[in-house]
Amino acid sequence: MRGEILGFERRRRWSDEEKLGIVMSVGVDEATVTQVAQRHEITR
Repeated sequence: MRGEILGFERRRRWSDEEKLGIVMSVGVDEATVTQVAQRHEITR
């Protein structure tokens, strides 16, 4: 069986400040974890 590449994985590097900002945005204006993850195109 031959493997196929279906897409590419996009790796981004986040600074500690960016990570904290993303996490802290959960709950702001009642934003859920799912909504914040979708907004930043990351997994929950």
